[in-house]
Amino acid sequence: MEYAILNGELIERKDAKVDIEDRGYQFGDGVYEVIRVYNGKMFTAEEHLNRLSESCEKIGLNPGFTKEELKTKLEQLIGKNKIGFGTVYLQYSRGISPRNHAFPGSEVPAAFVAYTREAARPEENMKSGIKAILTEDIRWLRCDIKSLNLLGNLLAKQKAAQSGCFEAIQHRGHTVTEGSSSNIFIVSGDKLVTHPADHFILNGISRQKVLEISHENDIPFEEKAFTIDELLGADEIFISSTTAEVMPVIGIDGSPVKNGKPGELTQKLQGLFLEKIEKECGSIQTGALNS
Repeated sequence: MEYAILNGELIERKDAKVDIEDRGYQFGDGVYEVIRVYNGKMFTAEEHLNRLSESCEKIGLNPGFTKEELKTKLEQLIGKNKIGFGTVYLQYSRGISPRNHAFPGSEVPAAFVAYTREAARPEENMKSGIKAILTEDIRWLRCDIKSLNLLGNLLAKQKAAQSGCFEAIQHRGHTVTEGSSSNIFIVSGDKLVTHPADHFILNGISRQKVLEISHENDIPFEEKAFTIDELLGADEIFISSTTAEVMPVIGIDGSPVKNGKPGELTQKLQGLFLEKIEKECGSIQTGALNS
């Protein structure tokens, strides 16, 4: 039997239904997070829940639960579903109210749902690298909010899938922003470069971890905008995300990145990222799914 959380209550997943006048369903009026689970433990839960709180604040949504209460509920859900390796998805909408573009009054509580999914680490792609395409960034101008409004991301991801690629690297004019579901890093010489955490990108938790690791290990990095030409001329390229961790990009639009193999610094960062995971969640065996 599988369980989910609906408005704070742990119930059978098959009974977790969304009302047709839920504002998340009708307007995309809400926010969400995805947290990785290793060995039955959430990785960087504190950071994810802090970002969820920030997203709620940015759209004027009252979540109704404290971060501590949410963490306890999610731990209970993971335990109930016996998830060893996977993800927990959680989202808030502005609640159930007759359809009206203006926000409902404070008497309408936010709607909260959460569920889990089993998922192994993408070890093969992390080892061999992935291919990507370039596409114009058509999304709105508040990408710093982890909003339910993902149509622009979906169109980019679908374009990548139809091209036989893993990811779409987006750009506004000549400036590279981020992937359809990831942040982008380039390596020039011995320095990492990634777009600054402004309203053009989501400040990914894995992105933050990569920068933290770089600082701790004296790896030079810079948060600055870079161009398509700088991307295509980089020594190494990788993406970071909750589910992809640190993933090498070995080809863009059919052309190889340098020699078409994962770079040395990328591989070093993969190892250091795994150390962070194991420090927080325990040792991980290659090929592990569920304990």
